[in-house]
Amino acid sequence: MAENTSEKSATAAKKAASKLIDERIEELGDWRGEVLARVRRLVVRADPEVVEEWKWRGVPVWSHDGMICTGETYKNVVKITFAKGASLEDPAGLFNASLDGNTRRAIDLHEGDQLDEAAFQSLVRAAAALNASSAQRRRTPGQARSKGAAGKGERTEATKGRGRSGAAKPALLAGGNPRIPRADGDAPVQAYIEAMPGWKRDVGRRLDELVVRNLPDVRKAVKWNSPFYGIEGQGWLVSFHTFTNYVKVTFFPGTSLRPVPPGGTSDDARWIDVHEDDLDEAQLATWVKQAATLPGWVTSDIRA
Repeated sequence: MAENTSEKSATAAKKAASKLIDERIEELGDWRGEVLARVRRLVVRADPEVVEEWKWRGVPVWSHDGMICTGETYKNVVKITFAKGASLEDPAGLFNASLDGNTRRAIDLHEGDQLDEAAFQSLVRAAAALNASSAQRRRTPGQARSKGAAGKGERTEATKGRGRSGAAKPALLAGGNPRIPRADGDAPVQAYIEAMPGWKRDVGRRLDELVVRNLPDVRKAVKWNSPFYGIEGQGWLVSFHTFTNYVKVTFFPGTSLRPVPPGGTSDDARWIDVHEDDLDEAQLATWVKQAATLPGWVTSDIRA
């Protein structure tokens, strides 16, 4: 039987992504390309049904019932980030980066580093199994019901408004912006990101990782239902907020950045609107690095 249109489109997308990953490995032409190629081989051997994707304008992604891991390359490191790494057992201690969050974990590989291939493949298989388990729950979402509950599919009061873990799900405000109580630290920021709807969640994760990589001694908080990033004694430097069709990224010392971000008319702050598939990580990284050298917005809770 011939493939239907959706199957043909999926096959074409997979071939295109694989070709782009091939080209990335070839263009690197150094130890980073060799490491990325080796990681790729290990992922495919561990899970022959894995799907290769190309996201965020230049990041190899390996998925099976959801994202397993990504392969980013920088000047001095190849970063392999497991989307649900915090939920995986890591007896070999491969995870050595992104250790503070509630969701992701990463393996930073430098030139000459030796990777425990068997342990790495075990992580890949465990990640695929976790995705499959989550996918099965989504396909058969049995709802808890009290005995004698009337009406098919009704939920008890104890389960209304709660996620699969039983924890209350954050409400979404206008534009789908998560309502998260004010708090300092990484945990409320990760709670905000995980509650972002649809494709915006991936944007939130990428923004969080990008700011952490480029902002030394970063301090995080959620204020006014937005993640804030800054440096103690220097002020808040970057924030983002969810809207219906985009994510707004605000730089508080924006008028001092070069080039100046296009949004806004105030004396200091400027912003950009990030839509699906148009996150320019290189430009954002440049702005974050510049912001790290500038005075930010100082509030009473971030003074020296």
